[in-house]
Amino acid sequence: METSSRLRRPVYIVDGNRTPFLKAKGKPGPFVASDLAVQAGRALLLRQPFEPREFDEVIFGCVMPGPDEANIARVIALRLGCQKHVPAWTVQRNCASGLQALDCATDDISSGRADLILAGGVESMSHAPVLFGTDMVNWLADLNAAKTKMAKLKVFGRLKLKQLAPIIGLLRGLTDPVVGLSMGQTAEILAQRFSISRTEMDEYAMQSHQRLAAAQDAGWMSEVETVYDASGNFYSSDDGLRRDTDVPKLAKLKPVFDRPFGKVTAGNSAQVTDGAACLILASEDAIKKHNLPVLGRVIDSQWAGLEPSQMGLGPAHAMWPLLKRNHLDVNQIDYWEINEAFATQVLACTRAWKEDEYCRNEIGADGAIGEIPPDRLNVDGGGVSIGHPVGASGARIVLHLLNVLKRNNAKRGIASLCIGGGQGGAMLVEAA
Repeated sequence: METSSRLRRPVYIVDGNRTPFLKAKGKPGPFVASDLAVQAGRALLLRQPFEPREFDEVIFGCVMPGPDEANIARVIALRLGCQKHVPAWTVQRNCASGLQALDCATDDISSGRADLILAGGVESMSHAPVLFGTDMVNWLADLNAAKTKMAKLKVFGRLKLKQLAPIIGLLRGLTDPVVGLSMGQTAEILAQRFSISRTEMDEYAMQSHQRLAAAQDAGWMSEVETVYDASGNFYSSDDGLRRDTDVPKLAKLKPVFDRPFGKVTAGNSAQVTDGAACLILASEDAIKKHNLPVLGRVIDSQWAGLEPSQMGLGPAHAMWPLLKRNHLDVNQIDYWEINEAFATQVLACTRAWKEDEYCRNEIGADGAIGEIPPDRLNVDGGGVSIGHPVGASGARIVLHLLNVLKRNNAKRGIASLCIGGGQGGAMLVEAA
């Protein structure tokens, strides 16, 4: 039985794919963000029965586009051959930017403004900018304003070594400016609040790698498209997978965010990664016009806000209204994807839903919502093993969730993410 949707017109997901998620290794990776999205999009569009110019619009999520990628969605659209008349726009909602792109596409198709949209998310975190501080910028401005050699020499004489200290854009971007906490520090807060042990985190991290390894071996990552760099090297699978990891190895890693007593390590956190994911969304009219297959249907979506220092609990807050509004309980959802920003963050969300007090006082439910079955959650791994290119992950989890539903002959799923700044996003989908 299909779920009745709040949407004015049905919105279908036709097809999608993504690049491998490539772990950042200290230097800029082989692809800038637009390169990744174009390679994923090109392979996707080549198998469609319509031309790229027939899209009504292109929407992409991205948090940190490069200096040559202003409105990166437009750059992607033009490079994919969508032609000048197809408008394109970029959205940014931190870790859920890719999900926001899908939500915006859904609204435009539902309202009748569009029938066929290319949407997704992309991030090249290894290319995050390195910046100068205000003092150095002011010095450069003075140097530029100096007209004579003598004036320039005077400006050079005022340069101080400390002005050359760089600002690492990635580190600033992963820190909440309101509460002054890094995302890892917020994960430590959740570990304390819900009494999540280091061993539980490491066991969850190990499971993520094991599940991804099993999925790759079984051929269940069919949405991953091989990409090629300018030197002719190719990348065909997520390269952050650690097949040989185990709890003893993970236990040797030192805490990163609360030294020396914390529990969150590089091993039980999402990897810093480059990647892109693209999906095609269509109305019923577009399905009939182009004789398109249907992978699934968007039923509903929800955004929620909460205390920024507790941002990892965002999925617990966003998923509950989806269930309530659509008259569903936990047992009526076949599969779940909760983005693994941190092992402890996923564990905290599932634990919060089992606590009567939290659900009443924080979420507004009548009591404990219920338990998400571990064997139905992130069944093929997640951010800890796959990686979390922040602009792309929201699109990735929706696409993969639909593929999981299809292969298991299941009907209904929810994909959700926590969002830096204290938010959560979730989308309810059904398989075709």
